[in-house]
Amino acid sequence: MSAVTGECRLRVRYAETDQMGVVYHSNFLIWFEVGRVELMRELGFNYKEMEQRDGCYIAVADARCRYKSPARYDEELIVRTWIRNLRASLIHFCYEVVRPSDGTLLAEGETVHVVTGRDMKRKEMPEPYRKALQAAVRH
Repeated sequence: MSAVTGECRLRVRYAETDQMGVVYHSNFLIWFEVGRVELMRELGFNYKEMEQRDGCYIAVADARCRYKSPARYDEELIVRTWIRNLRASLIHFCYEVVRPSDGTLLAEGETVHVVTGRDMKRKEMPEPYRKALQAAVRH
């Protein structure tokens, strides 16, 4: 059985570009978040609900992005998201941003998250969420 890879489409907005008409680099991290939240939704749960009902948060501990090719205003993009590693209180997400019109890989990255409670102290991910996230682990 293959791991679930989330895919979401978005279109580059003018405000996301710099003076050269190229997407400003920090927007890729925002798109990673969009992909991450959509992957969780695809796996059957809502991140907001997890925070409110279970007091469980996933705080970013590390974020990396490798830029391969520029993205420009009004281009449609695909953000692919999967999980590389999942432990009781740690999640390692991976991302690819691709331009579907020509298949060009624009960026790839990863974020590492520590599971915390409302007090921002490390805690174990509740079992129902950990079990759902396991479906997206790709080795």
